[in-house]
Amino acid sequence: MTTDLNTLLTALYVKIDDWLGKRTRPGRPPKLSDAELLTLAVAQVLLGVRSEARWLRFVPRALPAAFPYLPGQSGYNKRLRSAVSLIKRVIRELAGDTDLWADPVWVVDSTPVECARSRPTAKRSNLAGWAGYSYCPSHSRWFWGLRLHLVCTPAGLPITWALADPKLDERQVLMAVLDHDPTLTTDRPGLTIIADKGYVSRELDTYLAERGVVLLRPSYRNRTPRPGEHLLKPIRQLIESVNDTLKGQLDLELHGGRSIDGVSARIGQRLLALTAAIWHNRATGQPITRSLIAYDH
Repeated sequence: MTTDLNTLLTALYVKIDDWLGKRTRPGRPPKLSDAELLTLAVAQVLLGVRSEARWLRFVPRALPAAFPYLPGQSGYNKRLRSAVSLIKRVIRELAGDTDLWADPVWVVDSTPVECARSRPTAKRSNLAGWAGYSYCPSHSRWFWGLRLHLVCTPAGLPITWALADPKLDERQVLMAVLDHDPTLTTDRPGLTIIADKGYVSRELDTYLAERGVVLLRPSYRNRTPRPGEHLLKPIRQLIESVNDTLKGQLDLELHGGRSIDGVSARIGQRLLALTAAIWHNRATGQPITRSLIAYDH
């Protein structure tokens, strides 16, 4: 197999179509199947076209004959927003189809997902009640929006993720995410989660220990350092690198969503593109697992 955008999209479409199987829902099947929809969404992110209307005009030139039918911008947007749960399941399916899924080490962190800047926009946004104001120390800025809580392997493969109000405690969100899908930590002897100081909590330590999971994170300056704590810094940089890929190459904060369904769909769209690239790179034996260079042009 070769590594280029057309090969990735073909392999992705076949994988999703085979996984979904024959349609069993009643009614007339859509002209654009679910497998085609998600493949189209991944291509949009990898080629860096943020406007959906512009993307649908661009597809016939960028990917001639790849999609026999293209919906209008409104139909495409509506299909994406209603496909959030499907996007999450496909991310899990692709991740589980790689050898990285069994990695005994996870890295967890949260990063801002800005949704508005001006006060009038924030006040009339449909995200009111979901998003909020918060300060991000690592970026030294205030923002109005959500936080993406991401659990991934050191190679950057997404394990699970959630969007939450930025004022919510990171430790509580992590426990809620793991409670939502208790199968994640089963049959994983020796699982280790690496985090930063924001996850220091006796409650979280106990919660994870009861599930056979070890949490490694730095101690506060006024506490006695844990054994091997100095070795965590290089590993902690891995999650920052993943966030940089999502923001720098996949335009995470330029999502354009104006409702919780819209933001969820667009964040899921970017995580699906990252997962698909990693899945294809592992399948084709590429030396750099998270490289997107072959797919962004």
